[in-house]
Amino acid sequence: MRGYTQLTREQRYQIQALLKTAHHQTQIARVVGVHKTTIRRELRRNCGLRGYRPHQAHCLAQARQATKIRPRVAPTTWQQVERLVRQAWSPEQICGRLQREHGQTISHEWMYQSIYQDKQAGGDLYRSLRCQNVRRKRYGTYSHRGRIPNHVSIEAR
Repeated sequence: MRGYTQLTREQRYQIQALLKTAHHQTQIARVVGVHKTTIRRELRRNCGLRGYRPHQAHCLAQARQATKIRPRVAPTTWQQVERLVRQAWSPEQICGRLQREHGQTISHEWMYQSIYQDKQAGGDLYRSLRCQNVRRKRYGTYSHRGRIPNHVSIEAR
């Protein structure tokens, strides 16, 4: 899967030029090298009364990026999470306690992700988890339960 990239200023000018020559969104996407949904979103977000203007579109995109706020967890809160994990508390229990005592809403899933990132960085916090060896199901995997080995499909019979 390819990584996430935003449209560049040059790509926006290329989109404008292709729109002026009456290309369809699918053709524009193919030429620019992005998915057709990216073009559709770009035009929906950045078309004004005077049509698509790449300079204005780029400024609007940068303004949206600047106003995006990424929630951060205070270092003192993370220290408390670490302390409770080392005392064999589960992230779900920690989440409930922080909510009840301090009114802080921190996702238990975020805690698991942070603990596994710590593991990737060489930390040992994951060893304090109550269930260390639980395999976490990846999204998009296909379940093979109930499959018959060497099964011949009905089309091939």
